[in-house]
Amino acid sequence: MIKFQYNKTSLQQIEKDLKMRKRTLPIIKSKETALRLEVKRCKEEADVLERKLEEQIAGYERMYALWGEFDASLVSLHDVELGVKKIAGVRVPVLQNIELSVKPFGLFSAPKWYFDGISLLQGLAKTAVEREFVFAKLNLLEHARKKTTQKVNLFEKVQIPGYEEAVRKIKRFMEDEENLSKSSQKILKSLQEKRRKEDEA
Repeated sequence: MIKFQYNKTSLQQIEKDLKMRKRTLPIIKSKETALRLEVKRCKEEADVLERKLEEQIAGYERMYALWGEFDASLVSLHDVELGVKKIAGVRVPVLQNIELSVKPFGLFSAPKWYFDGISLLQGLAKTAVEREFVFAKLNLLEHARKKTTQKVNLFEKVQIPGYEEAVRKIKRFMEDEENLSKSSQKILKSLQEKRRKEDEA
């Protein structure tokens, strides 16, 4: 509910607020569109990583009989480098690098398939980190998009129509007041005229 008074000062303030919202609305709408596209892109990326992870897990399961002999602690996540970029005014993390480390092992005493096992585990670890990262980014973008959509709706459906209605009401009131004032002046004038004529007679 927009609070206002029936006077010129209030009218000027409301017209100023209305103009500002009308100017801002297209900017917020384009931000919402940009975020919507980015959310869609991010969802597609998440789906691709989900499928990739499933394929890698299937590859891992095919070698299941051999994993009993494998030392899984050979491969570990060493570091994840993140950056930040702005998408439609929203700060979003950017995955720059995933660093994995491989412990030394006996090259001659380990089975030949150990190299395949290591590269399979590295692939799994990288995809899992990328997937987690994309889901975190998606949540951030979704949240920003929802907030922007709420703001668009607030401006479009509530505030702008509310301010326009307030402007109409104030203007109507001021016109009515002006008409009343003119009418009362006319009545006063005709009464004075009548009195003057009576005095002359």
